[in-house]
Amino acid sequence: MTLGFSKSGRHLLLSGILLAVCGVSFLAAQRGPAQVALPRLADGKPNLQGIWQSDGKPAADVQPFVEGGQIPYKPGAEAKKRENFADRAKSDPLNSCFMPGVPRIMYLDHPFQIFQAKDHIAFTFEWSSVFRLIYTTTKVSPHPGIDSWMGDSRGRWEGNTLVVEVIGSNNRTWFDQAGNYHSDKMRVTERYTLTDADTIRYEATITDPEVFSRPWKISFPIHRIKNKSRVLEYQCQAEKEEKNGDFEREQRTWYPKR
Repeated sequence: MTLGFSKSGRHLLLSGILLAVCGVSFLAAQRGPAQVALPRLADGKPNLQGIWQSDGKPAADVQPFVEGGQIPYKPGAEAKKRENFADRAKSDPLNSCFMPGVPRIMYLDHPFQIFQAKDHIAFTFEWSSVFRLIYTTTKVSPHPGIDSWMGDSRGRWEGNTLVVEVIGSNNRTWFDQAGNYHSDKMRVTERYTLTDADTIRYEATITDPEVFSRPWKISFPIHRIKNKSRVLEYQCQAEKEEKNGDFEREQRTWYPKR
């Protein structure tokens, strides 16, 4: 015995299948994209621990990474930036091996390692063995009014994002090799968001009413480094002196003989 459908029956069947497919698609769209499983610590917070590194491109010039494509200098302030750029070989603080400051330290072409503890998060950097301690249980600096090269960092969690407020920076650091600069009134609000197990979305909002007409933001990815078990040392001053021939060269370094 052969079962068959009339023409109208086939149309009803196809219509029903189409409605079912559309319904599933609609429900999936309502739920949004599938959630990425993020590594987490025992307390449920995202696990940022490990070795990380940016591609180093913002270190040359942050402007291509600025939201809106333009750093909003106040009238007259951009002239100082142009002056810095023209004299960058001598004036860039990094060329004298002074500490990079925040946010510049986060996008140098050197890896860094993150450690998480209950009341603080530590960043240790390959560049000159600099470190940052980000306290997550205290909101006020124990030394207000004292500025420094790396500033004072206080952190908090907003969902899966680590938010860090940095104040107390001096006015001697730059943002990049292009001469972009700030005053000692700068406030940096950093946001670290794991987008997957091996990528941090880094954002830094800069507020400095002395130099800029409004706050502005940079953002870029930072990637996990899997082929290193620890951060090595890059001692800027020693490397600079050796490169300049200030003492006898070590044959095992990468600098060629002159």
